[in-house]
Amino acid sequence: MSKLRISSKKPMFGNARSFSMRATRRKFNPNMQNKRIYVPELGKHVQVRVSVGELRTIDKIGLRAFMKRQGLSLKRLS
Repeated sequence: MSKLRISSKKPMFGNARSFSMRATRRKFNPNMQNKRIYVPELGKHVQVRVSVGELRTIDKIGLRAFMKRQGLSLKRLS
């Protein structure tokens, strides 16, 4: 079973500041997690790679509504 990325999160960029306030570029990665979610419409579990903030949204509104909000279909999960 492969992990499917359904997240729309991307890294953000900013500055790392030293004690002397010298700026160097750095990357802020999103908090991505691998989760196994049961999909009742498909009758099976799927493994997805999703950010923690989006995982909270999936818990609140459900995977089907989340996928619809992202512009994706459940057929992509099977």
